[in-house]
Amino acid sequence: MPSPVKALGQPRPSSPTMDLQGGCCCSPAALQKGLPILGWLPDYSLQWLKMDFIAGLSVGLTVIPQALAYAEVAGLPPQNLLGLQDIPRQFFLQVFYTFRNIGETRVGDVVLGLICVVLLLVLKLMRDHVPPVHPEMPPGVQFSHGLVWTATTARNALVVSFAALIAYSFEVTGYQPFVLTGETAKGLPPMRVPPFSVPTANGTISFSEMVQGMGTGLAVVPLMGLLESIAVAKSFASQNNYRVDANQELLAIGLTNMLGSLVSAYPVTGSFGRTAVNAQSGVCTPAGGLVTGVLVLLSLGYLTSLFYFIPKSALAAVIIMAVVPLFDTKIFGTLWHVKRLDLLPFCTTFLLCFWEVQYGILAGALVSLLLLLHAVARPKMQVSEGPVLLVLQPDSGLHFPAVEALREVLMSRALEVSPPRCAILDCSHICSLDYTVVLGLGELLEDFHRQGVTLALTNLQVPVLRVLLSANLKGVQYFSTLEEAEKYLKQEPGAQPYNISEESVPEQKVTLLKV
Repeated sequence: MPSPVKALGQPRPSSPTMDLQGGCCCSPAALQKGLPILGWLPDYSLQWLKMDFIAGLSVGLTVIPQALAYAEVAGLPPQNLLGLQDIPRQFFLQVFYTFRNIGETRVGDVVLGLICVVLLLVLKLMRDHVPPVHPEMPPGVQFSHGLVWTATTARNALVVSFAALIAYSFEVTGYQPFVLTGETAKGLPPMRVPPFSVPTANGTISFSEMVQGMGTGLAVVPLMGLLESIAVAKSFASQNNYRVDANQELLAIGLTNMLGSLVSAYPVTGSFGRTAVNAQSGVCTPAGGLVTGVLVLLSLGYLTSLFYFIPKSALAAVIIMAVVPLFDTKIFGTLWHVKRLDLLPFCTTFLLCFWEVQYGILAGALVSLLLLLHAVARPKMQVSEGPVLLVLQPDSGLHFPAVEALREVLMSRALEVSPPRCAILDCSHICSLDYTVVLGLGELLEDFHRQGVTLALTNLQVPVLRVLLSANLKGVQYFSTLEEAEKYLKQEPGAQPYNISEESVPEQKVTLLKV
């Protein structure tokens, strides 16, 4: 049986069938790579249809109440669980005003919201502990297991329906203790190009003003969506032994969001929760996403009148129970044991997200970039010192931020000692150089020459040798091995240096340089 696919309905990428650099773009393999449906549709079977239908139905029953909740989330902070109104969006102000107005809490919303949270938690625990169905089980046991599995998988729909039924019962009596969702537009919005200006009572909001209003969210939302989608795809690909084509995933998400913008849709991305439901339901092909889509469209066409009675506290409970499992407390301990420095960007992001999510993400990315630059600027170097010779071996590539660190070590340990001593730069771990590093090496060679000592290079890899040849540095001597360099600089017989010129490069490396 093929591996599960994403709940978003994107196709499971097929295995690579051709080299990215070769092959005809119109060949069957290339078409199958661009349209994975051509790979699974010819072999589609009734068994796959059954599994895809069950999975699509399960995801649909999950996605509809969650979609209602997320559609409300712009005006539904954790307070419409308490029934409070006019609470600011900023986290610290939310906390302050929530406790300040705690006396205005609507008891009905609190009670119903907490009941929904408890029900969702119990159903989730039941779902996690229900043993899998085995063919050897008696039919009655299989039926009961299937019933429990269906109820727990569709727990969001069941709890929201339960809350709506209670709210409707109160509505009939003429008393309504809950804040309701209210009218929901029936059917799909009209298909049209997204507006680039919005007329309001106070004038027209231009496109530039719209962009300014979105702020950093304009970049953060797509970035987070792409990262989450790729993470979802790779997570389930590793669990089910298939390969993910990241380009295919990004193409699908991009096209989905472009088409969604024509019907006023929210940004679309992959979902860990719904993908898990899809996988656990036994989905076989992307056809399961078609079932989910049809179910959502049918609900928009025929069930929107029933959405009126859904209490907002029930939707708040759905959101809370969807988000709480995403908070992984174990990551603190993991980072502490694996690499404590990673806690710095982690904590920066976490704490600033209480202010604004986009600020937290940007600050975390900036801290990570600074740590990366520090590692590049201060690479680890193994230093071996002798009375007349210094051996220096950088543990990684040399790039322009590292020039000063390299110069500092060589000057302090080779040239500023008395008497000055020769130095060997072991380049066995260096696979690339940039122009600034080449200039820095040239200055160091001049400094060593003025002091009457030698700076030699060893174990040059072909890309590094090619850069040095192109730079045409004068007076550079290099050796094939560290032992040869040590023999020569200690004035022992049997070792001769190569000058950095194509005429003196060993024959086998000249061949590689010309490739």
